[in-house]
Amino acid sequence: MAWAGTAALGCWQLDRARQKLDREGESTRQMALPVLDGAALLAMADPAQVLHRGAVLRGTWVPRATVFLANRALRGRAGFHVVTPLRLSGSDATVLVVRGWAPRDAQDRTRVPPVPTPAGEVQVSGRLAPPPSRLFELGEEEPGPIRQNIAIEPFARETGLALLDVSLLQTSEADDGLRREWPRVAADVHKHHGYAFQWFGLCALVGLLYVWFQFIQPRRVRRAR
Repeated sequence: MAWAGTAALGCWQLDRARQKLDREGESTRQMALPVLDGAALLAMADPAQVLHRGAVLRGTWVPRATVFLANRALRGRAGFHVVTPLRLSGSDATVLVVRGWAPRDAQDRTRVPPVPTPAGEVQVSGRLAPPPSRLFELGEEEPGPIRQNIAIEPFARETGLALLDVSLLQTSEADDGLRREWPRVAADVHKHHGYAFQWFGLCALVGLLYVWFQFIQPRRVRRAR
């Protein structure tokens, strides 16, 4: 029934908004915890325990494995998320660092922007997150610097790196020309509230039309006779 369907869709949008607000609350609680270093991160048995926590990691970049994740827009402009593995000091463990955003060349879509990557040990601050979010893609991802997604296990086999099942959204400044504007978890919650309002409005309209054509209009016709 249309009335039940539109009401269910409105409730689903409200539930999506609630889930995002719950995740934002959890993110806020995690960010209030003490900042982790590399040793503390490696000591965590479950990567989910550290998501959204602040971290300051020391290590060396692995520039040969830098990937440019395509179709990551910023303020309506097409671009990449630049991801470079960081091998933690004193360990073979490696973390994917989402270093920032760079614009895409509209004239040559195969061209990647130059991103300076210093040699030697560096210190990178940021917020721990799940591996880079996946976007829909047709077929299997081809190797190369420009990709749609990174899957941890295949990428670890391809590069020979011991990748942790977590990434770091870099917040510390660096002389690399990248922009770091990471969205809040519930930044688009108003969108779900808007959709819910539309579905409930449609639900109310369906209900009014049903009452009109099933009850009021037939009664008016009978009276007119």
